Amino acid sequence: MALIATHDLTRAFGTLRALDGLSLEIAAGEWVAVTGPSGSGKTTLLNILAGLDRPTSGRVVVDGLELQEVPAGDLLRHRRERVGLVFQQFHLIPYLTALENVMLAQYVHSMTDRVEAQAALERVGLGARLHHLPRQLSGGEQQRVCIARALINHPKIVLADEPTGNLDGVSEALVLSLLADLHRRGHTLVLVTHDLGLAARADRELRLEHGREARPDPHDAEQAPGLLAELWRLLEEEGARVSVGRRGVAEALASGILRFAEGRIAFTEAGRLQAAAAVRRFRLAETLLARALAGAVNGHCGRALPLAPTVVAEVCAFLDHPRACPHGRPIPAGSGCCRTASDAGSGETPR
Repeated sequence: MALIATHDLTRAFGTLRALDGLSLEIAAGEWVAVTGPSGSGKTTLLNILAGLDRPTSGRVVVDGLELQEVPAGDLLRHRRERVGLVFQQFHLIPYLTALENVMLAQYVHSMTDRVEAQAALERVGLGARLHHLPRQLSGGEQQRVCIARALINHPKIVLADEPTGNLDGVSEALVLSLLADLHRRGHTLVLVTHDLGLAARADRELRLEHGREARPDPHDAEQAPGLLAELWRLLEEEGARVSVGRRGVAEALASGILRFAEGRIAFTEAGRLQAAAAVRRFRLAETLLARALAGAVNGHCGRALPLAPTVVAEVCAFLDHPRACPHGRPIPAGSGCCRTASDAGSGETPR
């Protein structure tokens, strides 16, 4: 049974239909990226799911609650108990510290717990910034306070509206790492974004146009880094033989990423560059998690969600151009990186 479901959902503002007969289902634990041009109904959908707005017609059911029918008091309880909200504009109380902003969310829900609020901020890498006011925090730090605040009451659902829209590349990567961790821990994420690289990280994309669902463009190999990283590990690092029947290999051969050479499958030059870039996105993400958030990187190499392509160079420089991920696997040097291809495996410190 779906955790979130809408049927023929419509929201009209005068003659304008922000949502026009939208029907969808989102399963518990799923990460859905809501994309589409400005004015397509993305934020309106999020507001209705949060109980901040009501539909003009149609049904919307969240965790068994028919939102279009319940009184205002029940909508308030819905937001307190089921939903964690992360906004692009932060909406922190300016005269409260980071710790007090999180504790305020506890107070609105039930009762405050200073130790739990402090632990929530420590989990997002802000243990040393507990007593700073919002104006004393960077944009990325303020957004991490918002995430701690949204999660302090353990909601089933996290609704995020352009959560990285005003952030620099490093802060964006940190926030996305936090969202990915929430997904791994079983939270249901509905994330509105214009960033197609970010949308590619989700379990699926829900694209809206004129208030209706539209079929997203198919992802090409550049937007599916997992397959490229897997092939890199097998072909470049382990020297394994790969069967043409393996997942994605036939398509990669057809698209010119792979070729037959001396009786075995290998990368083309263009494919090798694409795969190295994909590996770099994965392993830099793992390094960022381990260093910047002091988080333990569990499991096998390559399981972290990759960085968006637009922030790779900035994150690499922020991390001082690391040569290996926390699992010890090498991170390929990138185009324009101060690490050259020749020193990538030399062990020298980059200058």
